Amino acid sequence: MPLTILVVDDDLGTRLSISDYLELSGYSVIMANDGQEALAMVEDYQPDLIVTDIVMPRMNGYELVRRVRQKPQFRLLPVILLTARTKTQERILGYQSGCDLYLPKPFELEELAAAIRNLLERSQIIQSEYRFPPKESLAGSDSTKVIEANTPILSQLDSSQLLSSLTLREQEVLELLTHGLSNAEMGLQLHLSPRTVEKYVSSLLRKTDTSNRAELVRFAIKHGLVE
Repeated sequence: MPLTILVVDDDLGTRLSISDYLELSGYSVIMANDGQEALAMVEDYQPDLIVTDIVMPRMNGYELVRRVRQKPQFRLLPVILLTARTKTQERILGYQSGCDLYLPKPFELEELAAAIRNLLERSQIIQSEYRFPPKESLAGSDSTKVIEANTPILSQLDSSQLLSSLTLREQEVLELLTHGLSNAEMGLQLHLSPRTVEKYVSSLLRKTDTSNRAELVRFAIKHGLVE
């Protein structure tokens, strides 16, 4: 199962750009408009990492991190604060609230992704050292093997597991593909560029071990990946 990242920002464009980039990097992404909504999603989805803005309505990023840290099960949950506020005192407030990294805006998505990889790797090491049980594991039996990044999923997972391995955006693209939409048409509906849509299509082809769009659509319908 891909690691889950919670992206919190009241700006839709920022949320979508971060989400799309991270999904293309192989993560599962959930999004929230503000801290209050995010706090409920932390309980419901138990993400592996949080990326949050600071200035938001109802509950800001500082308060979100403090509230998350009050819960024993989330005290080690990695948190990245994103903000245009760059004064030293504001950064100090961020670290005092319990964040792991303070990343000033504007930032490069590649830099954010590198920071996320670093924090997640450290988190996995800590969990291993303290023997914290993972939320879900595909390992643990002789008949189950770790899936390599470039190994076709079809040969190792059944249809329900394959569906759960798809990101939300990949599922949206797959659904629109079954309606015969072009990259440009899908991009208009999903607020993505045609090039980004093509990347999702390529990812779907790889995950389903299919060679073209027609074969992908037949596969999706046959295995119940679309309604």
